[in-house]
Amino acid sequence: MSRSRDLILARVRRAVAGVPDVEIPRAYRGPSGTPGEIRLFEERLRDYRAVVHVVDEAGVPERVARSLAERGARRVAVPGGFPAAWTAAVQAERVADEPPPTAADLDALDGVLTTCAVAVAETGTIVMDAGPGQGRRALSLVPDYHLCVVRAGQIVAGVPDAVARLDPIRPLTWISGPSATSDIELNRVEGVHGPRTLEVLIVA
Repeated sequence: MSRSRDLILARVRRAVAGVPDVEIPRAYRGPSGTPGEIRLFEERLRDYRAVVHVVDEAGVPERVARSLAERGARRVAVPGGFPAAWTAAVQAERVADEPPPTAADLDALDGVLTTCAVAVAETGTIVMDAGPGQGRRALSLVPDYHLCVVRAGQIVAGVPDAVARLDPIRPLTWISGPSATSDIELNRVEGVHGPRTLEVLIVA
């Protein structure tokens, strides 16, 4: 194996011998600093087959309660740091993440209710970093239904803007719509790597 590798590398060196260095342009996009458009973010989410509602701050508790009721959710995970006022009208049992439920316990829940760290309008992506109201990664991956509340101020224009806001040492989960794959014969299968249903409340 080592001899074959050496032969291949020797041929490469001979092929490029005397070739002048070429400067490769690196015209990467950087943060634009502009806020993301709510309408575009909403459109992208719907393209991914997510359920989307745009509400004002006062309407969040009622919309959260209605969404859970329409889903028939009786037990939902609510991580620490999620605003208590937003669950004031919820009838379902709220399951805390302390002590952490097992994967089997999470699978038995009807859903999870979270916030996010940042959202990307251009790609319709929600990013979670295990901060307040988001919980650990398993909370948003195991239950079959995820209801996420996104504030308008958290929506940025593009991915570079999101990266600029995030701490790279935190555990980041990038969510673009409900879990889906088309790897097998191009047939769309949902719920393989996460929730089959993603519902997003945009607080405008």
